[in-house]
Amino acid sequence: MSQEISKTKSSFYRRLYVAWLIDSGSAASIPALMEATGMPRRTAQDTLNALAELDIICEFEQQPGTRNNAGHYVVRDWGAIDKSWIGANLAAIKQALNYP
Repeated sequence: MSQEISKTKSSFYRRLYVAWLIDSGSAASIPALMEATGMPRRTAQDTLNALAELDIICEFEQQPGTRNNAGHYVVRDWGAIDKSWIGANLAAIKQALNYP
């Protein structure tokens, strides 16, 4: 895609991509999301928090026997989102967002 996408679409794609990264186990923590996407910490946190606006239920799962937020995020429910569509369109989503 050589043309710019709208802020609304890029925000939507960013949320889908973050949920997909978490659900696939590719990046289930803020530092891992930052590394996978190049997002600043605040953007990664805000995107993660905004998943609920799409009815994607994403929760932090504390590692048993650890302290200080040791653990990872888990997508519990995709709501109305078809995660297979994200997988099928992953290359286009990453290209539209200019993600590696």
